[in-house]
Amino acid sequence: MSNELPENFHQVDSTDKFCFSCHPGVPCFTECCRELDLALTPYDVLRLKNHLQLHSGNFLEQFVIIEWEEGMVFPVCYLTMVDDGRASCIFVTREGCKVYDNRPGACRAYPVGRGASRDGSGKITEQFVLIKEPHCRGFKEKNEQTAPGYFKDQGVSKYNSFNDPLMQLLQHPRIHFGFRPDKNQLDQFILALYNLDMFRQEMADGRISMNRPLSAMELQAMAGDDEELLLLGIRWLMQEFFGE
Repeated sequence: MSNELPENFHQVDSTDKFCFSCHPGVPCFTECCRELDLALTPYDVLRLKNHLQLHSGNFLEQFVIIEWEEGMVFPVCYLTMVDDGRASCIFVTREGCKVYDNRPGACRAYPVGRGASRDGSGKITEQFVLIKEPHCRGFKEKNEQTAPGYFKDQGVSKYNSFNDPLMQLLQHPRIHFGFRPDKNQLDQFILALYNLDMFRQEMADGRISMNRPLSAMELQAMAGDDEELLLLGIRWLMQEFFGE
C-alpha cells in the first residue's frame, strides 16, 4: 500500500483500536451506498447472482459494467448504479440493503480498507486503512474494535479466502516483465471468473479443459459447487496465461 494515501484514508495496524458501528439509527445510514464506484470481485458476483437466482451471464448483463482501458492489465467489473442524480447502489433502499446477507466484500469491510500482497512463497502480507469520509457518523458510536476483529464480525474473512487466491494471477511475476493479455485472454478472464455458469457449461461441453485430470474437488465444482468452480477458474487461467 502506498505511503501517499488519498484524503480521508488513514493507515492503521492490525492491533490499533477504533470506534465504529453502522445501523439504521446512525444519521448517515445508507449514505455510503451512494456516489460510489463499486468494483466487484468474482466472489462478489458469485454471491450476488446466486442470491438473485440468476444465471451469471444474465447478472453481468443486468448489473455489471465491464471496464478495460489501454494501460490496464485486466478488466474491472463495476456494479451498475441508479441514475438518480446521486449514483446510488442499485440494491439500496430507504430501509437498507436488499442483498445484505450477500453484499459485496467492500461493503462489508467499510470503513476499513485492506491491501494485500503475495510473495514468491505464497505468504500474504496485509495492511489496513480506515476510511473516514465527512458524511460518516459511524465513528461516533462506542463499539471499539480492531480491523481484523471488524472483518471477522462482518464476514469479510470468507470473502478474502476466495479473493486472495486471485493474487497469484493478478500479481504474477510475468506481469512485471511486460505480460499483457490479448483479446481472447481478456474474454477468458471474464468467462472463468465472472461468468461461472457459462464457464461450467463450456467445460462440460469439452470446449475448454485442464491439462490434467480433474481432482475430486474440481469434479464437485463441475457438479454445481460454485466456490470450487471459481478456484478451478483461477487455475485454468494460470494454465492459459502462464502455462502453469
